[in-house]
Amino acid sequence: MRTAAAIALLTMAVGIMPAGAQQPPPIGGPYPPPFTATLSNTTPLVFGMDARDAASALGAPLQYVSGRQGEEIFLAFRNIGGSGLFFKKDRLYLQFRKGRLAGWKGDWGHNWMWQ
Repeated sequence: MRTAAAIALLTMAVGIMPAGAQQPPPIGGPYPPPFTATLSNTTPLVFGMDARDAASALGAPLQYVSGRQGEEIFLAFRNIGGSGLFFKKDRLYLQFRKGRLAGWKGDWGHNWMWQ
């Protein structure tokens, strides 16, 4: 009985508050950007891109690996963050045929720290 009275007294003292959900934007006010605009890679890779467009989409320069003119394989090192001490760089191989992007493959390599 004392517990129920204490809870009732505490509820009245604090008051009933609404849930802390996200509030809707003001009418006519600034609307938050859509989810896709907040992504770090807003220009994804697309089959048929040339090497310059692919480098622009990745935000990293492409390095030649092998192949003849128009049939090259390039490598891009993408810095995907990490801790302040160890930055993580993933390798991404891009295959071009007839000067256009035909495919890509991520290479996460071997983590030498956990041997």
